[in-house]
Amino acid sequence: MSTDEHAERFTLLRPLLFTIVYEILGSATESDDVLQDSYLRWASVDLSTVRDTKSYLAQLVTRQALNALRASARRREDYIGPWLPEPLLLDENDASTDVVLAESVSMAMLVLLETLGPDERAVFVLRDVFGFGYHDIATAVGKSVAAVRQVAHRAREHVQARRQRFEPVDAATSARVTEQFMTAAATGDLEGLLWLLAPDVIWTADSGGKATAARRPVVGAQKVAAVLMSLFRQERLGDLRIEMVNCNHTAALVLSGERLEGVFLIEIADGKITNFYAIRNPDKLLAVAVPRQISR
Repeated sequence: MSTDEHAERFTLLRPLLFTIVYEILGSATESDDVLQDSYLRWASVDLSTVRDTKSYLAQLVTRQALNALRASARRREDYIGPWLPEPLLLDENDASTDVVLAESVSMAMLVLLETLGPDERAVFVLRDVFGFGYHDIATAVGKSVAAVRQVAHRAREHVQARRQRFEPVDAATSARVTEQFMTAAATGDLEGLLWLLAPDVIWTADSGGKATAARRPVVGAQKVAAVLMSLFRQERLGDLRIEMVNCNHTAALVLSGERLEGVFLIEIADGKITNFYAIRNPDKLLAVAVPRQISR
């Protein structure tokens, strides 16, 4: 088989493979590294021995993702302040209406997946998001089918117990509330901000100690509004631009000047903002410069 066929098969499935790895790692940068390493391994495979390319490659990238996840565990333990997944800037042509996919790459779900162990996370992603069979998953994670069934059940119960009980917000509502927030914040409208915030709203900022940000989550409408007013007051003194983009299948705000300063993802329930995820770590912001395509 020619290297062209290896490349063709891999390229065709790359959006799917990237999505699997991203959901396991929560890092677009590390996902790219895993795919690059996986392709080098794939390029040496005798294609006549591969019965199902999709399953084979999914197993391959999952094994590599688990290796990367375990290797990064210590770095995350030493991380300064809250650790949030890297935001994923989606290609403007990616108009997927796949509700399962949209929820699975949402910042809220990725944060929830961080509470699972590596094997639980991989099994949940492969089974509940992508629908792979237990035999394929068992091969990917190096466990028996019976063990994988138990892991899947345990992970599913964990996720369901912590998943918020409300319907996913449609794109139009997300965009409308985000625009209202952007207007209120940019004009210093405190009352407008408070009207948009849920009473128990949470502000979580990820700076890695490399940017100015609260090192613990801020809880409550008044406290979060004060953080926002201070942040945007500083920005109004400079030349930063605020624009809305599609990150992780939801409306997000990007703050930029000569460089990208921050990405803010907003979680909404019942028309109110319940969570802010603020990514300020410049290392993580580098990944946002590249629009991605994802697939299920």
